[in-house]
Amino acid sequence: MGINILGMGKYLPEQKLKNDDFKKFIDTNDEWIRTRTGITERPMAGWEPTWYMGKQAALAAIENAGIDPKDIGLVISCTATSDFHTPSMASVIQYETGAVNAGAFDLNAACTGFVYALDTARRFLETDESLKYVLVVANEALSRFLDFTDRSSCILFGDGAAAAVVERSSKLYSSVLGSDGSGAQLLCARTLDVAPEVAVESDFEDPFPKMPQHKLLQNGKEVYKFATNALPKSFELAAEKIGITKDDIDWFVPHQANVRIIETAAKKLGVPMDKFVITLDHYGNTSSASIPLALCEAIEKGMVKKGQKLALIGFGAGLTYGGIILEY
Repeated sequence: MGINILGMGKYLPEQKLKNDDFKKFIDTNDEWIRTRTGITERPMAGWEPTWYMGKQAALAAIENAGIDPKDIGLVISCTATSDFHTPSMASVIQYETGAVNAGAFDLNAACTGFVYALDTARRFLETDESLKYVLVVANEALSRFLDFTDRSSCILFGDGAAAAVVERSSKLYSSVLGSDGSGAQLLCARTLDVAPEVAVESDFEDPFPKMPQHKLLQNGKEVYKFATNALPKSFELAAEKIGITKDDIDWFVPHQANVRIIETAAKKLGVPMDKFVITLDHYGNTSSASIPLALCEAIEKGMVKKGQKLALIGFGAGLTYGGIILEY
């Protein structure tokens, strides 16, 4: 069983941070950032909470799909930057969009989140015939977790949201989900720390590095090595399941982290760059929202058309990776 993407929507904060804006607080410039990452600007959430961006994208997707939100049976929000430890972003979005009959939960697979969430939606649709539609929302506000004194990481990320309404279908579909937890400490941000009032001495050795609470820590060199292998691997494993090749794919929609990563992955796959949807130049790395933002924009521009075969491939903290091959 496959899925049909009935409609998509996106939301981007009004505020944009251009490369030269970083000169105000770190030693960098437009050329340095652009030549190393491919990024020229990125949207940055100001007042907008993560759930609000997700809500706006979800409302646009529901309108685009032309459905009654009361017919949505499940809302899955994939995010690594929730506004709250509880409630879930999905529960807030469920209410805010009028999906009153839907269950709701959050899923955190970092930048691979949309791939994980879309595949989870398909599995729910396959096993529960009462479900008519699933709403998948990717909403991220990475700027809230960045260390703006670290020029190697703060320049990479942007904020935004994208959503998709999906239903079951007989269309082509294949997926693979994976993770290598041995690299979990390579890209992380701590949420809670030990309360000093109740802490006792122990010989426990924390495998995670010391870091400021709520600030993202990234080992760029090691993440790069993982990513350049994870993207082609995600496609190859999913393609092998259904016996198709790179030549059968109309568009590759990768996680938008760094143009050099995408170029290396394309070279390993033997696929020209003009078959890759690229949006990181104006969005930056929006984590779980990057793949659906790129897909939504490509659909709006008329690049992606009905009946075409797509490969959605991602990687992220965890270290997670995943790929979906589907017919749009």
